[in-house]
Amino acid sequence: MSSPEADPLPSPTTATDRRTVVLDSALATFARYGYRKTSMEEVARVARISRPGLYFLFSSKEALFRAAVTQALSRDITAVEHALADTGRPLETRLLEAFDRWAGRYVGPLARDVVVLLEDNPDLLGEIAETAPRRFEELITDAIATESGHGTATAVAQTVISTSIGLKHQAASREFYLERLKVAIELLVR
Repeated sequence: MSSPEADPLPSPTTATDRRTVVLDSALATFARYGYRKTSMEEVARVARISRPGLYFLFSSKEALFRAAVTQALSRDITAVEHALADTGRPLETRLLEAFDRWAGRYVGPLARDVVVLLEDNPDLLGEIAETAPRRFEELITDAIATESGHGTATAVAQTVISTSIGLKHQAASREFYLERLKVAIELLVR
C-alpha cells in the first residue's frame, strides 16, 4: 500500500498528453531540419524528454516520424469533419474553414518545410499518405453534393483541391491563401 505522500502513477490522460506533446515537438523539429538531419537527440531536447524516454515511446526515428505525421493528419481530418458538419452556415464558409484546417496552416515559410518533408519522404509514411488526402476529398465532395447535387460534386471538389494545392505553393501567407481560395470557392460552388 502506498503512502499519501507518494507520487501517483501518471494517469492515462497525462501519458496521452505527453505523447501528443512529443509528437508535436517531433513534427516541428522534422519540419525545421528535415527528416535526414533531425536526430532523436534534438527531438528529445525540444520535447523536454530524455533520449531514453523518447526511445521508450518510439523505437526509431522512422516510427516517430510516422506517428507525428499520422497524429497531425488525423487532427486535420477531424477538424475538417467538424467544419463541414455545421450545416447551419453557408457551404462556402464551411468549405473555406475546412480547407484552412486541412491546408491553410501549412502555408508560409516554416509550414512549407512540412509539405516538402512529406513530399520528400512518402515511403516513410505508409498508407496514411494516401488515406488522409482521399478522406479529405470524400468529405469535400460529400459537402458539395449535399448542397448542389451529385452531378458535378466530384469535379468541383477536385478542382477546388487542385486550386488549393496551387495556392499553397504561391502564397506567402495564410491570409493570402485564404483570400484567393475564397474567390475560387465562390466561383466554383455556385
